[in-house]
Amino acid sequence: MSASLDVVALGARTPVGVTAEGSAAAVRAGISRCAEYPFADAQGEPVVIASDGLLDPKLEGRERILLLLESALDEVEAKLGPDALQRSRLRVLLSCPEARPGFSEEDADWLVSAVEARYRGKRAVAHVALAGCGHAGALRAVEQALRECADGRDDLFLIAGAESYLHTETFLWLEQARRFAQPGIRGGFTPGEGGGCLALMRAGPRRRLGLPLLAVVRRAYTAREHQLRESNTGSFGIGLTQAVEGAITGLELPREGVDDLYTDINGERYRSEEWGFVVLRTPSVWRSTGYKAPSRCWGDVGAASGVLGGVLAVRAFARGYARGPRAMVIAGSDGGLRGAMLLQEPRIS
Repeated sequence: MSASLDVVALGARTPVGVTAEGSAAAVRAGISRCAEYPFADAQGEPVVIASDGLLDPKLEGRERILLLLESALDEVEAKLGPDALQRSRLRVLLSCPEARPGFSEEDADWLVSAVEARYRGKRAVAHVALAGCGHAGALRAVEQALRECADGRDDLFLIAGAESYLHTETFLWLEQARRFAQPGIRGGFTPGEGGGCLALMRAGPRRRLGLPLLAVVRRAYTAREHQLRESNTGSFGIGLTQAVEGAITGLELPREGVDDLYTDINGERYRSEEWGFVVLRTPSVWRSTGYKAPSRCWGDVGAASGVLGGVLAVRAFARGYARGPRAMVIAGSDGGLRGAMLLQEPRIS
């Protein structure tokens, strides 16, 4: 896989912003929407989550996720304009939550069908597919898009992911598994929600359509971690190390090291320890071992993690506060999928 893809548009809907630009600016400023939510834990205390304050709190599950997803898609389509959409073969690759209480495999199929119906309603020809699940699902979607472009496809790819933990059954599941951040729970996380979209295409079609170059996706790579959360030993970072090493193939290290890292680390000890092993295995990759963990602002955004991390990296390039020309986004799904995506600033493309 040697092809690269240009980022031509961004979309995001998060608890801290209704656009990509607004969400990235809020994270940059350290704004947080983590607050008490009217759901009581076993001790009768309200839980803390990060939620989209513009959505009806009674709305939950797949219908809520669809609204977040459609908001991000609407933003990207408005930025691309009707001409680019009509003149391109459109591929929509989705990242959805992994199956759990409150979200089933049937719900994922329903989301794919709903997005297909959305484009039929717009009289647009679009091929919609579920490319991945969980935190690393969108990174698998980017990997798939790169592979298809290496085979000669000139499609316009919309990589979209959405997540919402706001469902009664999901809350109960998190509480029973002792993963809900609350007093007495060591290493729990704050549930969040959000949707994001990256529009990607090859350089030739982008120039013909007159679309902007926001960043270049150099590589994306996924691997499988077999030591999962429930294992007795915990993770030694083998799967994520493989993903990182795949994503940096072709770089001249340490001269072309990664300047910024965006991660889905959410406060859970398992994920933090996993990252520690990755650093030990890949010291020449990183300019700094520091990382940006936006879950502090918008909570854990699950299946939207990979694409929203990409939004933050691209906006850092655009606003001039990136520490250098290369950024990486990493994420890990509960089921073992690990992914990494390498982005490059457009001025050195």
